Amino acid sequence: MPRSVRPRLGFFTRVLEEATAADRFRFAVEQIVAAERAGFDTAWVAQHHFDREEGGLPSPFVLLAYASAYTERIILGTGVVALPLEDPLRVAEDAAVLTRLSGGRFELGLGSGQPDASFAAFGKDAAARHAGYAAHLRRLSDALAGRPLTDEGAALYPPAPELGAALWEATFSPEGGARIGAAGHGLMLARTQPHAGKVLSDVQTPIVRAYLDALPSHAVPRVFASRTVFATDDRITARALAERALERAAPIAARAGVVLPEGASTAEALAVLDVHVGTPSELVQTLGADAILSQASDIVFQAHPVDPPHELVLRSIQLIANEIAPALGWQRSRFAAA
Repeated sequence: MPRSVRPRLGFFTRVLEEATAADRFRFAVEQIVAAERAGFDTAWVAQHHFDREEGGLPSPFVLLAYASAYTERIILGTGVVALPLEDPLRVAEDAAVLTRLSGGRFELGLGSGQPDASFAAFGKDAAARHAGYAAHLRRLSDALAGRPLTDEGAALYPPAPELGAALWEATFSPEGGARIGAAGHGLMLARTQPHAGKVLSDVQTPIVRAYLDALPSHAVPRVFASRTVFATDDRITARALAERALERAAPIAARAGVVLPEGASTAEALAVLDVHVGTPSELVQTLGADAILSQASDIVFQAHPVDPPHELVLRSIQLIANEIAPALGWQRSRFAAA
């Protein structure tokens, strides 16, 4: 899929700094504000329940509503809401209110969620999450489209039909890509995609292909590619944070069945895990080889699992906007702050 327009540059956070919950939320908002000032087009937050080590934010609409009051231009989004765990009409209402509060600067990303303890806590069957997702997506779509929700004609208020026209959905499979494409929705590709030591872009290419093949001819392709990228000014800091990233990422990878090569260096192990840590010139080289990024309409970077101190995240945001993203085809909007 050759890109016909400049990609959007996105900042993504799982809200995982080593801090109290209050500071985590404050840092996330400050990072979103910094991303807007640096020229980023979008900012995304993940939703996780009951596990402060996996993700620190169970209520993304609340945090994004707060962030909308401190920003003016940047588009805010969920990446993703675990829809099987939610009442789809409440998701529609929260999303609609956030859309109006933010002046139309909100995009809704959805997923089926991971089969973890969250499902039991919410009284849901994790094994039925895909069926639950499909049912909830239909109900959500009806609400966003303004269709009657009861025999008496109850409908979503405030109306937000633009949300339904710009939905995003996450998937790990070509079959999911085809379903999302047929619906005309945006395709979300995660850095957490299982790839068992294979090159991540190679694993995701069939998903993109299935998505594009199923996309209606009138629909504009929207492909969201999330990658772990942390930039720093010098190699000494990069080396220390690379070690930190490997220490954090290796157990997660092992649980997912990823086996790191015996005797691999830190750089080799991080390459297997698709974790990019380094100076801007180093990162331009490694990211430039990613076939998905060259096709994506939305290039989205997150610091997890590096999860460095807040001040270093702020500096990484600047380096990405000033030195890395332009080398990947991104251009700062003329409406962005200088």
